[in-house]
Amino acid sequence: MTPEQLKASILQYAIQGKLVEQRPEEGTAEELVSMLLQSKAELEQKKLILKKAPTEPFYTAEDLKEWDIPDTWRWVQLSNVSIIQEGAGIRKWQYRDNGTQILCVTNILEGAIDVHKKELYISTEEYEQKYLHLTLNEGDIVTSCSGGSWGKIAFYSIPKTMILNTSTLRMRFFNDLADNNYLYYVCKSQFFKRQLLLQLSGMQPNFGYAHYSKIMIPLPPLAEQKRIVAKIEELLPLVDRYAVAYEKLEQFNAKFPEDMKKSILQYAIQGKLVEQRPEEGTGEELYQQIQAEKQQLIQEKKIKKEKTLPEIAEDEIPFDIPESWKWVRLGDCTGYSQTKTKISPKDITDNMWSLDLEDIQKESGAILTRTIASERKITGDKVLFYKGQVLYSKLRPYLKKILVAPDNGICTPELVPFNTYLVYANYIVYVLRSPHIDYVVNSVTYGVKMPRVGTETMVNLLIPLPPLAEQKRIVAKIEELLPLCERLK
Repeated sequence: MTPEQLKASILQYAIQGKLVEQRPEEGTAEELVSMLLQSKAELEQKKLILKKAPTEPFYTAEDLKEWDIPDTWRWVQLSNVSIIQEGAGIRKWQYRDNGTQILCVTNILEGAIDVHKKELYISTEEYEQKYLHLTLNEGDIVTSCSGGSWGKIAFYSIPKTMILNTSTLRMRFFNDLADNNYLYYVCKSQFFKRQLLLQLSGMQPNFGYAHYSKIMIPLPPLAEQKRIVAKIEELLPLVDRYAVAYEKLEQFNAKFPEDMKKSILQYAIQGKLVEQRPEEGTGEELYQQIQAEKQQLIQEKKIKKEKTLPEIAEDEIPFDIPESWKWVRLGDCTGYSQTKTKISPKDITDNMWSLDLEDIQKESGAILTRTIASERKITGDKVLFYKGQVLYSKLRPYLKKILVAPDNGICTPELVPFNTYLVYANYIVYVLRSPHIDYVVNSVTYGVKMPRVGTETMVNLLIPLPPLAEQKRIVAKIEELLPLCERLK
């Protein structure tokens, strides 16, 4: 178990009431909830906070039955017990060389605030006229809500006047009636973050009041909250000591098979597995050829015209690649978004190859069993696929059931067949299995019990595009090295 996983487990135990014992003399959270609701109503009445339309909780009471909490605890919607305030959309033209400092996403680190990492100011006059309500108070919980640093969280304890800015947000139990340290640790839990991720639309995280207000959190009695916080803060230094030992062990374990496989795939998509050869051209040249090919197919009415995907912003790029490569969106260089050909049961012939998810081995994409339609009960429409297409499982993508179709057949609609045009199909398979893509895709799946990845997510996925000849050399090198990893087991 990694140090981060251990921390996550401690927080998960904490918010499920398994870290400290429950004490009958501490009562229940019922009275505390009533006090918080009353406090919210009073603050709204005094216009100290803005009264907003209620939002539907992300998890229903039925959903929450899966999460056992002690009988003395209560489930509460975050917006009913805590201030949730977003920063203002302050524009560049408002910036000044001095005055009142703005808290930016960059200033929020994990567990700390660095006011010097980025120093932006507005005039004190403008602050006093427009933004007094955004003044941060000591003890506010501040978090970044967009981009690559979303979810970073810290207490504000800076002895200077600062205000919230775009993509930052603060929280605090109404009138400090509950323990804000407890709320801080709840916000760091995977349970809390998952409720945000499951509301995500698109590739780039961008959260606000509408998302945070829906989050459900478990609330213990106040005295128990304090004991939970004390226990967490007793355990975390021990985890830090464990992390030092774990890091040394990891350096050793990096030589072992699974880590080696991941490293090979990650090196491959970063251009570090084989050398670059100038005579093989560039990814840009290949990209232009792909666009010309797609345009020709559109003119011949063999494929449909697709919507234009957004240009790639600099802050989307996750790592460096060789100069001869090009970052592209999956939808721009493949037919992932093209309409799939469906076939009804009455049109399926007995000898058609019928491929289901259970027939594919996870991780490797190997075909475990090959079944024809007459040997399988066919219910509902299937999707036609053709030899040479990539087959990608959009259901539970973390299983990495991805392969190049060796023949024509029919498959479950949970598999997405798509053409790769002038891109080497086997290269796309290994890119989609790589650790980086695996992390990105599984961070934005939707559905709790049956997680899926949406078409919009996939077509916008950033992938590195080398020249075609280099793609083939990369695949050859991967397929040379992966069997060696197997021998290490």
